[in-house]
Amino acid sequence: MDHYKVLGLTKSASKEEIKQAFRKLAMEFHPDKHAHSSNQLKENATFKFKQVSEAYEILIDDRKRADYNIKCNNSEYCNQRSKYYYQNGYRDTYGYGYGYSRGGGGSASIVNKFEMVLRFMTTRAFLLNAALAGVLLGATYVIDAGGEALWKMQNSGKSFEEAMESVEKAKAFDDKR
Repeated sequence: MDHYKVLGLTKSASKEEIKQAFRKLAMEFHPDKHAHSSNQLKENATFKFKQVSEAYEILIDDRKRADYNIKCNNSEYCNQRSKYYYQNGYRDTYGYGYGYSRGGGGSASIVNKFEMVLRFMTTRAFLLNAALAGVLLGATYVIDAGGEALWKMQNSGKSFEEAMESVEKAKAFDDKR
């Protein structure tokens, strides 16, 4: 399902245009408006309302919209099945939707996995954690280098290992007494 076609919009539509199109179509297909219609008409209106709602949910959120635009360049993605949430769980609907590729394999699967890894690596949380890890590693190196420099200034001619050996010998000598 092409979310832009469902709302009657182009890919360059603004958020205001998306809101207006959604409001118009939601009023037209809202289940309450068709409460007294025939069952077939009611089901069709409910189905269309859910399509419109899903399209709005995806296109109004910048991250979801960008993800959809990336995935929708892959025509296989736009023709996959979708899941709608009902009170009792999920109900599968076919022919449109927002979801990850099922099966397939081959180079398209590798590209999809690469896109997922790239998207994960560019999330704010990942970047903040990577920056924190870099700061901690840098601080560890600075502290270690500073400790070595201090040791060399205070104990010229001896390595840390030699000093530790002499401390152990002194402890062993004290224990013998």
